[in-house]
Amino acid sequence: MKLLITGASGFLGKYIVAAALRRGHPVRAVVRSSVDTTRLPWYDHPSVDFVALDLHQPDGIVEALHGVDAVIHLAAAKTGNYEAQYASTVVATQNLIDAMIEANVLRLIAIGTFSVFDYLQLQSGTTVNEETPIDRSPAQRDVYAQTKLIQESVFRDFEQNQGGQVTILRPGMIYGRDALWNACLGVNVKDKLWIRIGTDAQLPLTYVENCADAIVLAAECDGAIAKTINLVDDDLPTQNTYASELAKRMTTPPSILIRWSVMRLLTDLIWSCNQLLLRGRAKLPGLFIPARLHARFKPLRYSNDRAKQLLNWHPKYDLSSALDRSCSTVELLSVPQEIPNPKSKI
Repeated sequence: MKLLITGASGFLGKYIVAAALRRGHPVRAVVRSSVDTTRLPWYDHPSVDFVALDLHQPDGIVEALHGVDAVIHLAAAKTGNYEAQYASTVVATQNLIDAMIEANVLRLIAIGTFSVFDYLQLQSGTTVNEETPIDRSPAQRDVYAQTKLIQESVFRDFEQNQGGQVTILRPGMIYGRDALWNACLGVNVKDKLWIRIGTDAQLPLTYVENCADAIVLAAECDGAIAKTINLVDDDLPTQNTYASELAKRMTTPPSILIRWSVMRLLTDLIWSCNQLLLRGRAKLPGLFIPARLHARFKPLRYSNDRAKQLLNWHPKYDLSSALDRSCSTVELLSVPQEIPNPKSKI
């Protein structure tokens, strides 16, 4: 199965390409024209070909889809103002899907996010799964959540109205080498100070190699078509446990701890004062906007039952081994030059 992978040079994309090659799939890797592909560990692999595309524009996308069996779509923006993120997340996705329809490539593995859930309305201790309601009124959420919600609606329109064979995968917080800080821990102030919020909330983590394996399995699995699947690992740590395990392996900045209950009350007070006294005119930091605070720090539980059942996915690396690999000098992205025969579909 030939896979076209957008965002192939990004943090997760590099691992997905490696995982696909290891399982015998030729890859067409979509990268920006500014990317130096020779710096990618698998750049000279005989089963990889590159295409430089700007998904903001439709030019060249149909041609890039020729000979492709399925698309894994990662490309999206995490930073920038609303217009920039909308263009990179929503417009780019619509351009890709329009081209897929024209090229008659209908299989799409669409990468979503846990950010779409309506955390403010959830009770503490709730188990988040695929049936958890998404946020229908996201005006107070950050731009990333807002644009990913719109992107998910584009995926569903492709599936429901255009014949798309879509699997939506929602990874939790993806961690790995050079990406060990977790936004659900608190605020990282220029790597000099950690302002930690909460101690006992379970972190919805998925190690990048585990996550990449699951995404490739979804591409192989006909049973995953028309399904939404959450991706988190098995042994999810609490905030305290994760911070402690990091401190064993690396030098961490000094930290200030604020308990969840205290931060929640402080945020509610500041938010209410802004609404009542200033009519909401004050521009507050995200930590003082309840919808954003709850999305990051509310104590919840998380399930990966559907991923394990549908994809036969069993995360290869537990927390300890994942952190050991992340903090080591072992090459994680190397791929044998000869690929095996492609795996059969599930």
